[in-house]
Amino acid sequence: MEPAGEHLGGAEPGGPSTKHDVTVPIGSIPAFVRETDRALRAAVPGIRSVTYGHVGNGNLHYNLSGPADADPEAFRARADELSSIVYDSTARFAASISAGHGIGRSKRNLLADHKPTVEIELVRGIKRLLDPAGLMNPGAVLLRGEAAGGRVAGVRRPGSGWRE
Repeated sequence: MEPAGEHLGGAEPGGPSTKHDVTVPIGSIPAFVRETDRALRAAVPGIRSVTYGHVGNGNLHYNLSGPADADPEAFRARADELSSIVYDSTARFAASISAGHGIGRSKRNLLADHKPTVEIELVRGIKRLLDPAGLMNPGAVLLRGEAAGGRVAGVRRPGSGWRE
């Protein structure tokens, strides 16, 4: 299973990291970073965060590395938990779990938890209008055949034509 963060690697200097690409209302960026960092430090004392981005449009790259003395495998095992902390924080700040890198395959299964049904339905409708045959980037956000509607994002239904 792919972690919820966009990347979890082990070859980076300083150990593995999990990376997030979120959008936060510009005026909320300082409080978002302060409160999210606080929640992450409570979960993993000594966690290191490197947050930067295109703050003029609210796009933040919220990257996390384990404590300097942490076991890399133990940190990797907590990737989904840490991503949940970041993404739950976006909800409290009327922010978004996606930014410049979009939803893509890594966050596709999170849509139903972090986006209103009406937004998902709008995406389906636009996809149907622009790509009725489902040829453009199939499965990147909506599973193959999902643009027809009637399914929750990220849920595989047998015989649905789903593919990566």
